[in-house]
Parts: sequence; structure tokens; C-alpha cells
Amino acid sequence: MHDLDERLGSLITTFYPDERKRPGYARLARLIRERTGGSISATYLWELATGRKRNVTLEQLAVLAEFFGVPLEYFINDEVSRRVNTQLALAVALRDTRVRSLALRAEGLSSASLDALLTIVNEARRVEKLERVGEGEEEPPDPRTHDADHHDADDRPDRSEA
Repeated sequence: MHDLDERLGSLITTFYPDERKRPGYARLARLIRERTGGSISATYLWELATGRKRNVTLEQLAVLAEFFGVPLEYFINDEVSRRVNTQLALAVALRDTRVRSLALRAEGLSSASLDALLTIVNEARRVEKLERVGEGEEEPPDPRTHDADHHDADDRPDRSEA
């Protein structure tokens, strides 16, 4: 539970990305109570989110998990937390209509074309000094050295089966 404050803070900023519209702890505590029936005071919520308090019960974690729509294990299991954060990052990225448009337009392209697009995006992120995303995923092969026979149309699922 050493990083409960980071996990809770991450959830708050993910669900309320616009700092100007983000509810204060009093309003957030009221929303939690209204949506879950559970009760966490505004002061206690602030103390948890800022790391001033770490003594939290499983019941309180369950209320927070229910409110934010994450599994209870998000708060206590590093692997679950990483997995959920990856899913939340995808959801945040898909809020942008341009990101959704890119993803939808890429659907159906060959593996080689997708690899080339990933290389372009990765290079753009490097140029703009943005952090790497998708750590742990396999890097796309360099299209200049990519074996064209490695990927072919037979590697893609048949759309008629979908």
C-alpha cells in the first residue's frame, strides 16, 4: 500500500483530466457516497490521495474500486495495477477523435503496413520527446530490414469470420 496515493491520484486525474473541472475532495466524497452507498469523508479522501494517511480498510478500498470501476486488487496488486493503468491509458488516448480516427483507419491494413505506421509513430514520439508507450510490447520490426515473407495476407483474420 506504499503507493496508494499515486494510484488514487492517477484514477482521479484519469477520470477528471481537466483540472479546472475536477471535483474537489468534498464533492468527490459526495459523488462516491451517492454512486456507491459507501462513505469516505472528504478529509480522509484528501489524506489518502496525498499520502498523509495509508491506513485504509478493505471496505474503503472496495468503495473506491467500485466508484472508479477498477478491481479491488488495483490498489493492492502491482500487476493488476499495471494492467488497469494500461487499459486506462488506452481509454484516455481514445478520447481524442484524431487518435480514434487513426486507429479506425489502420484497421484492416497488412501487418507490414501496421509495422511501418508504428515505426512512424514511435519516431514522431521520439522527436517530440514523449515517453515511450506500450512498454513490454514487441517493437515493430524495422521495415528496411523486415522480411516481406514473414507477414502476408494469410496472417490476418478473415473479416467474414468476425
